[in-house]
Amino acid sequence: MFEEIMAKFSDSPSQQRVIRLLLERGFSVNDEGRVVSGGIEIPDTGIAREVGVDRRVVDATTDAILADDDLRPIFQNISAIPSLMDLAPVLDLTVLTVAVNDAEESGIVAAVTSAIADRGISIRQAITEDPEFTDEPVLYVITDEALPGDLITEIRDMQFVRRIELA
Repeated sequence: MFEEIMAKFSDSPSQQRVIRLLLERGFSVNDEGRVVSGGIEIPDTGIAREVGVDRRVVDATTDAILADDDLRPIFQNISAIPSLMDLAPVLDLTVLTVAVNDAEESGIVAAVTSAIADRGISIRQAITEDPEFTDEPVLYVITDEALPGDLITEIRDMQFVRRIELA
């Protein structure tokens, strides 16, 4: 789906940067063409500055979204979810990042979370990046406690795992 969305803006790399930001941050576009997060409006100038474009590019992008029958329902209904990843050090949580060989393989989340749950470790949050929206999607698992070494080895040795990181 990501490639199809980006193809609609193939003639404008600047608009593609705006689209990527909207998708990555879970920002929506309201009926007036304003970028919002929930009910909070995000100024075009802030978005433009973040992706390095003129604010008029943001306006043109939101106009194009509203004019497209396929894009309008996507961008009017997208939303962000809060993540504990940045709070983990403050809350004394552990973040396990799992990069995989093929993110579209089934059972990845189940295998990793089952291994953790089987040790009686509480999972506070699990977040997966969508392979259609990210070049190298990963799985993030945030736990209440540190993961024991043998569990880390078990996860690392799973056939689909390319790399793991702990924070």
